[in-house]
Amino acid sequence: MAGGSGEPESSDSLKGFGALVKLFRTRKGLTQEQLAPLVGYSPQAVASIEQGRRFPQRDFIAAAEEALEATGVLAEAGKHLSRQPGLAQWFRHWAGLEERALNLWVYECRVMPGLLQSEGYARAVFESNVPPLSDDDIESQVTTRLNRQGLLKNRPNTGYSFIVEESLFHRRTGGVEVWQEQIDYVLARMELRNVEVQVMPLQQEYHAGTSGPMQLLETPDNQWLSYVEGQRGGQLSSDPKEVGVMLQRYAKMRSQALTPKESTSLLKRLRGEL
Repeated sequence: MAGGSGEPESSDSLKGFGALVKLFRTRKGLTQEQLAPLVGYSPQAVASIEQGRRFPQRDFIAAAEEALEATGVLAEAGKHLSRQPGLAQWFRHWAGLEERALNLWVYECRVMPGLLQSEGYARAVFESNVPPLSDDDIESQVTTRLNRQGLLKNRPNTGYSFIVEESLFHRRTGGVEVWQEQIDYVLARMELRNVEVQVMPLQQEYHAGTSGPMQLLETPDNQWLSYVEGQRGGQLSSDPKEVGVMLQRYAKMRSQALTPKESTSLLKRLRGEL
């Protein structure tokens, strides 16, 4: 995941929600420092939410709703939050959500999903970055990516589903040796009971994923969130309608892709051809 280290640019929905929090807070005659212990957050976090720079979690919304006597306004506004651009900084928040997820579903058509990347493949991806990264940055990015992968084994009760385009398995990113390692790496993850990998075949007349990559996540309180990204920005959404569309598309792709067993056979055949 490439990108800068600054705060992500705020979206209108987050700015609007933050303005509502500030409005109800000032109506109650509270400072940010006084509101903070009532919602279980630091004054700095409250300030970031009011400024539209931080995505408010459900516990904050519920606590603020009660503490500020917002008559349901904050709860309703919290259902329609999204954010973009600010890829790297924003993805750090999504990565934090991954650590508590009940389910994580990923569709990728550009590059192997980060949770399935071998060290050699991850290094090749970061070495291909334009503009080029420094050696220190590459090492830092590779280390972070590999550390994230501990989730697959450390959270055995979380369900992980990946749908990956077959074309990615023909690209041979990093060269033949790296690609042999990468296929072996994916096959090894497919042996985990909580991990399911499906390959979307090259020839597929009907494809529900033509709008691009997506990630879907179920939180511990059973809320589904979506995350999509482009060249220079990402968007996380909690809007039920938006997330519902993504869930519908992912479900359709699951029926269109090869089964996990068929996917395993395909990868073993491709591995033998290298």
